[in-house]
Amino acid sequence: MAAKKRTVFWTAVVGLLAVIAAVVLWFVWGSGQEGTAQPLPALGADIERTTVSGLSSGAYMAGQFQVAHSDIVVGAGLVAGGPYGCAESEFSRLWPIWTTAIPHNLNLALNACMDDSLAMMGKPDIETLVERTRELAGDDKIAPVDGLSSDRVYLFHARDDQTVARSVVAKAAEYYREMGVSGANLRFVRFDRGAHAFITLDDGSECGVSGPPFLNDCDYDQAGAIIRHLYADAMEPGGPPAGVFRVFDQTRYIEGGDQHSMAREGVVYVPPSCRDGAGCAVHVAFHGCEQNRARIGDAFIRGSGFARWADANQLIVLFPQTRRSTVNPKACWDWWGYTGLNYRERSAPQIAAVRSMVGRLAQQP
Repeated sequence: MAAKKRTVFWTAVVGLLAVIAAVVLWFVWGSGQEGTAQPLPALGADIERTTVSGLSSGAYMAGQFQVAHSDIVVGAGLVAGGPYGCAESEFSRLWPIWTTAIPHNLNLALNACMDDSLAMMGKPDIETLVERTRELAGDDKIAPVDGLSSDRVYLFHARDDQTVARSVVAKAAEYYREMGVSGANLRFVRFDRGAHAFITLDDGSECGVSGPPFLNDCDYDQAGAIIRHLYADAMEPGGPPAGVFRVFDQTRYIEGGDQHSMAREGVVYVPPSCRDGAGCAVHVAFHGCEQNRARIGDAFIRGSGFARWADANQLIVLFPQTRRSTVNPKACWDWWGYTGLNYRERSAPQIAAVRSMVGRLAQQP
């Protein structure tokens, strides 16, 4: 009997420990290190000098946000990303029903907007994408297209990127030229090394290694290259970042059901000179798939290098965050329609949420 009681006791202890371990793991991994969020501060930012950048799905989202809000966005940096609207299939336009259109969009995304296996069929078709952009603007679903022509655009592809083909990024360059961006305003960097990753001076994996945290130490300051191009008067950083990385509550900016795939928390970096309504600009840095806080912690947020440049240039850096979901298992930004067929318009759940965050930063303190 005593032995049986001991067995029951230790079984209960093991069960309790398992429950505690599961709760701890949920908070560390499932919640994305959340639970310490503060309100997003009102900082009096100059909303009309907003810029965006991103890697992979983040690059596509940066381009979507830029085109949807070209009335406030003055530049975009796309690392391993293609042209706006690339994944919209003809099927989704003829039969705009979400459940049937999404597989067609996803197929196009994988085979024309990442790989180039449909290049022989003329995909992506830039003439069609430009026409579609103008249609959306005419229907007031995105900002007027004339706001794009003066934008500064940085495009980048690494030699050993096995995820997104260089020809796809070249199509993005073609798209921007057709939309009026030309000359010195459009820069396409064809990097001679590096994998599918955001490139850094000295953070992340060895140069050429692909996989989380999707940062490559290739002795190249990509954050600096982006900021210098998007802000022609950018100053060189004088030292390590002296500002504050602030975790904030994203939920108040998210509308609709659970399909938006946005995390509960995001991060904003605020330089010392931007705390008192100084009219700083905002740069929105979109992470790539599997590069959110729940997956890699703050590796991208702190290792990308944007904070160093922020201090010297009165630049608030917003790091919005996605999360995994049934329709989005790798926590990608939506560039093929898993949140709805309006995914690249102003009304799209993710675009609208980030726009509200930028609007909050622009409010007077």
